[in-house]
Amino acid sequence: MSIPQSFIQELLARVDVVDVVGRYVQLKKSGANFMGLCPFHGEKSPSFSVSPSKQFFHCFGCGKNGNAIGFLMDHAGMGFREAVQDLAQQIGMQVPDDENTSPQDRERAAAQRQKQATLTDVLEKAGDAWRRHLRESPRAVQYFKGRGVSGQVAKRYGLGYAPEGWRGLASVFPEYDSPLLEESGLVIVNEEDGKRYDRFRDRVMFPIRNVKGECIGFGGRVLGDDKPKYLNSPETPVFHKGRELYGLYEARNAIREHGYALVTEGYMDVVALAQLGFPNAVATLGTACTPEHVHKLFRFTDTVVFSFDGDAAGRRAARKALDGALPYASDTRSVKFLFLPAEHDPDSFVRAYGPEAFARHVGDAVPLSRFLLEAAREGCDLGTAEGRAHMLSNARPLWAALPDGALKRQLLTELGELGQLPAPDLAQLWAQESPRPGSAAHPPAHDGAPFGDEPPWGQEPPGMEYGSPAGGEPARRWRKGGEWKGGRWRREEQRPPQPPLPRRPLTGRADHAARLLLSHMEFLEELSHEDHALLCDQPAPHGALFVWLEGQLHEHGPQSWAVLREALAGHDCQALAERVMTGSHAQTEGDETELRAELRGLLNRMLIEAIKLQQNALIAAASQDPAAIERYRQLQERRRALEEGLTK
Repeated sequence: MSIPQSFIQELLARVDVVDVVGRYVQLKKSGANFMGLCPFHGEKSPSFSVSPSKQFFHCFGCGKNGNAIGFLMDHAGMGFREAVQDLAQQIGMQVPDDENTSPQDRERAAAQRQKQATLTDVLEKAGDAWRRHLRESPRAVQYFKGRGVSGQVAKRYGLGYAPEGWRGLASVFPEYDSPLLEESGLVIVNEEDGKRYDRFRDRVMFPIRNVKGECIGFGGRVLGDDKPKYLNSPETPVFHKGRELYGLYEARNAIREHGYALVTEGYMDVVALAQLGFPNAVATLGTACTPEHVHKLFRFTDTVVFSFDGDAAGRRAARKALDGALPYASDTRSVKFLFLPAEHDPDSFVRAYGPEAFARHVGDAVPLSRFLLEAAREGCDLGTAEGRAHMLSNARPLWAALPDGALKRQLLTELGELGQLPAPDLAQLWAQESPRPGSAAHPPAHDGAPFGDEPPWGQEPPGMEYGSPAGGEPARRWRKGGEWKGGRWRREEQRPPQPPLPRRPLTGRADHAARLLLSHMEFLEELSHEDHALLCDQPAPHGALFVWLEGQLHEHGPQSWAVLREALAGHDCQALAERVMTGSHAQTEGDETELRAELRGLLNRMLIEAIKLQQNALIAAASQDPAAIERYRQLQERRRALEEGLTK
């Protein structure tokens, strides 16, 4: 939902940009304005001006300028709505709710905001206590000193120590039985006897902060060799591992000054690198890098460098990071991959060879384009036609995930050269066909296939109610110029004939998938690139809904159906979403494990049906395309593996 422009104008009239900027930048009065060192680029002489009369900031060095809302968006990495809410909260204004929002939904949203504020306060209180305990624990202090961490860096990152003992936090929180301690992840409750105990015991502690500096969780490391070595806070209303990066709040200014963000794999990598002259490092929290991570980093810089060990595990992690980065790899951004020797992590490498050597390695990091080509050709014999076809099959979903632009077009040319296929032919092939089987490709699927076996293919008249053009082509790729000829669809390019889709019931698989994901948006974060592409390539109207839902996830993270319903007001997808969420089958019953398994089975069935479509088309084309039989065989192997998975 949109915020009324009148409210935004009133908000900007009531806040003072000097106060807002002054929270982050040390300002000094200089004539009618205030001056300071620009937070958006490194400088030694102040060129950053803030005007109280114009309520505007401007840097004469880098050209950055804007109002109070723009400053929070650019400097703190907030979204527009988040920045407006932050400013409104500071001066006691209430951001207006959409007129279509029910009083119950407004109450729930207000209660949720209050709960989040309370939980961050609880976590901050625990962090304060653990910072005090660090000063009182020679063993914990010695651990950090042994890793070369100074008191200044420890203070900057808020490092602490959770002492031994099962109920150490009882001295911090007199109401140790408060549900807030469990909900914040600080305390574990035994399900059998109801006894409560601290989650973190005898561990050095790393507070995790969001971009506003609020404590939302912790990571803890044992001082010895006990297992698990690292322990993270669980998922809570304020902490989601797939969306947060350790050290981003502390590194945001350094990222701008150094011109890039360095993504590592651990807490100590971040802290040690800051000590050694690389304060622009951040880390994922024990999870693979997600698109949400990449999106968040690109709020602060146009260059992201991923650092991984050079072993097989590091390569696998880099491959997942590639998947997360591809949708944001525009022509004005740079993504690189740094592979260190297998025996080193960033910390040990810098200590062994020095900061200059590490900086040279960063400069020589593998660009995304080259890593994409390496990933596509891995395991493929480019000396054979089959190997080149396999390489192109691997490359198709990676290339398709890139945003349109010069980089994408150049990679098409390079892939064509590797595959010994002219770029125009490759573009035509990928435009007309769904991605090849046997890879991480995402075949198109029709959205309403019934839950039972597919009926025999039949010739459907041109006015079929729910169908899409033959082959399950996404509706957004079809134009009104297409026509029905001789019992089959033809595109403007005169596409070869393929079997039309059968009529599809409303209670189909795409309806079911939409219902599950609208009810449990967090499931989207757990899906593979293949799954995401399968959903987004659904024919209209479902494909558009899944595309919109992914955009919401990237921009705002998981949201409840109540919030999504507000955001859908007036959108083209509103009618579909309302129908699947209010119909007779709208209830998603069962625990989350069961629902996840249900979604997985559903997606696999959709993939199987998409493969059936491909196989039908290949049979029709076999007489004219010698490679069709081989592609059919590959499809059959993929289909068999999926079907076997359904029977387990």
